[in-house]
Amino acid sequence: MAYSLMIDCYAHILPLKYKEALYNIAPLSSNQRKNIDTLPTLFDMGCRFRLMDKYEGLMHVLVPSYPPLEDICSAEKSMYLAKIYNDEMAECVVKYPDRFAAAVACLPMNDIDAALKEIDRVIQGLMFRGVLMYTPMNERPLDSPEFMPLFDKMSEYNLPIWIHPKRPADYADYRTENKSLYEVHRVYGWPYETTVAMHRFVFSGILQKYPNLKFITHHCGGMVPYFADRITGFYDLSQMRRGEEYKIRLTRHPLEYFKLFYNDTAIYGNTAGLMCAYAFFGADHILFGTDMPHDNQLGDRYTRQTIYAIEQMAISDLDKKKIFVENVRTLLRLPV
Repeated sequence: MAYSLMIDCYAHILPLKYKEALYNIAPLSSNQRKNIDTLPTLFDMGCRFRLMDKYEGLMHVLVPSYPPLEDICSAEKSMYLAKIYNDEMAECVVKYPDRFAAAVACLPMNDIDAALKEIDRVIQGLMFRGVLMYTPMNERPLDSPEFMPLFDKMSEYNLPIWIHPKRPADYADYRTENKSLYEVHRVYGWPYETTVAMHRFVFSGILQKYPNLKFITHHCGGMVPYFADRITGFYDLSQMRRGEEYKIRLTRHPLEYFKLFYNDTAIYGNTAGLMCAYAFFGADHILFGTDMPHDNQLGDRYTRQTIYAIEQMAISDLDKKKIFVENVRTLLRLPV
């Protein structure tokens, strides 16, 4: 099935000027540099365009890539690098309007005041359409009080926050071990971190406090669609055991808040998984997103398999069009 336009809402990029500055300033490990250098589609526009040319009508929303600045730099260096990244992304969107629908801001999250100023600069001056936050952030949950000013600001702008999970290998899977084995920390740990952040946003009352606040989750809402009835079961059981005090923060059922999240399709294919998310979130809250180019094949595998998986969903063509383009166009208020 051919679509005249497909907008990938979760296409990572690490542009060349920023890459050079990052290598000069940040103490990256040899493994971190290898992970970047072996993915030319991440920083080489020619490679990226050759990939995009395989899929007629494909556009990208440019999203920051690893590593998170707050994990590797001082606050001052993080601010410097964030500005380099954001300025270069603004140039890319202006220079290639037929390739890039919008850009998402990189923030220096080890200095919340600087991050707030950068949000104003990129949204008001550079027309960015949202910001990215990692979870956990500085080893803290995203419902921590220090992040409330950021939620205030993004709620006022009525633009989304992209949530990206992270969990390093030293998060051991068992207390008797020192590290996670067999990539468990990434294969399962990252979707788990997404799920935990969503759960905290709901039960802390943040989504109730900020009804205009919008989040785009990575990996299609993590575990939430699959465990929706389990969430309900535990909520009902806890309410029964603990009484009205347990639900005093929420005026609606928890699942109603979970359904407010927007979610990309980056589960690397898997039509059945997408149908599970569709059944829970509905067509209006799923956005085409691939996580490219982090498949070690120049980004083509994730793009190809994600498009195919959406095409194979047992839903109407109208709903597929919503997923491929209409939802992100509405959410980001895009002119394309």
